[in-house]
Amino acid sequence: MKRAIHPKVIGSTRNRFVYTALSPVAAAMRKEPTLAERKLWNELRNKKLGVKFRRQHLIDQFIVDFYCIELGLIIEVDGGIHKKQQRADLEREQALEALGCSIIRFDNQTVEKELPEIIIQIKEVIRDLSK
Repeated sequence: MKRAIHPKVIGSTRNRFVYTALSPVAAAMRKEPTLAERKLWNELRNKKLGVKFRRQHLIDQFIVDFYCIELGLIIEVDGGIHKKQQRADLEREQALEALGCSIIRFDNQTVEKELPEIIIQIKEVIRDLSK
């Protein structure tokens, strides 16, 4: 069953102050991706998996690593810092899910070492959300 996507999720953010503050941060993050983000983006870009992804996309007050508007799918690639901020990540995830998003997470090392398996998992999620 396809998830209903909240109108806020379709656009970036409706709060212009948040957008003004976060937009340059997102742009800087796009210019200097981690190795894992760069490798994954190479596989997601140009609709290689059949859907369009954006990178370092603003949703509400958050910047997500990769986002498919069509499916409301967020892909997060977590570095070591995320081990120290698990509670904040959980709260962020709950807020994004409340907006109608589906979220999948991978850690940097897994993306770097097991990219083909990651792509298979992402394709399965895309297939499930497309039903």
